[in-house]
Amino acid sequence: MKSLKGIGLLLISNLLIGIALYIVFNVLAYVVLPAFGIDLRDSANEMILLYAFILGMGGAFISLAFSKQMARMMLNCAQIVQPRNPAEQVIYGSVQEIAQRLHIKMPEVWVYDSPDPNAFATGPTKNSAMVAVSTGLLANLNEQDVKAVLAHEMGHVFNGDMFTTTVLAGLMNTFVYFIAMWVRRIFAERDQALLGFFVSIVIQIGLGILAMLVVNWHSRRREFEADAFSARVYGKDAMISALRGIDRWVSRAQLEPAPQDALATMKISGRTGGIMSLFATHPPIEARVAALQRLS
Repeated sequence: MKSLKGIGLLLISNLLIGIALYIVFNVLAYVVLPAFGIDLRDSANEMILLYAFILGMGGAFISLAFSKQMARMMLNCAQIVQPRNPAEQVIYGSVQEIAQRLHIKMPEVWVYDSPDPNAFATGPTKNSAMVAVSTGLLANLNEQDVKAVLAHEMGHVFNGDMFTTTVLAGLMNTFVYFIAMWVRRIFAERDQALLGFFVSIVIQIGLGILAMLVVNWHSRRREFEADAFSARVYGKDAMISALRGIDRWVSRAQLEPAPQDALATMKISGRTGGIMSLFATHPPIEARVAALQRLS
């Protein structure tokens, strides 16, 4: 029920975001920019570009701004404010120690109910972040491995990965929206508005898939950097051990399929093969282990 409620809220929020961005576009195009002597109203292409930019970048940054809230809505999670047991002390203490070492604000620390060993970090800035671990991570990895995973997630926070990914996604979205709307306008000028609508949808889906390849390629690269960060904090052997522990669980889970949680793309684990690896947000674990082993 929690995930269904989260999906419903996500759909409603996306609708409201779309309406808000449309209002922003009209205010900018017809009120703000003309007041500064910038009149785009007679240039259809420039108006389309402005609208695409507002939709692409605006939607991406609004999603980033509310990423912590959406994560909490979609998961059955509890925040650790004051550790109540040794496991919570390990989680909270590790995040606190790394935050103090990096001179950044302590992220929110959450534990969510899921059998698979995973973790993720999200939030708009390094000083307004959230780190969450699954109950499965605590159940399947030892203390040092858990610390290594937490250091990996703190690497994402400190490197500003959420922000850079948002910028890249926003630029890709802008490109997709612009091409789709431009094609739609061309058909409309030929009195083929209905056909243009369907063609623009097909183009938007096709270009959206290509844009996803670029964003996910960037995501895989940042995983190597977060692994290297963890290696600098707790040593590469701890991160290698954690990855291998996660890989053993994934191998067992493939024999007995288990339901996946709603935020799989935000997490540390994952295994794909063939052409689907191009859509993966995380590199193969064996490639990550090999990269860690090459570190001096």
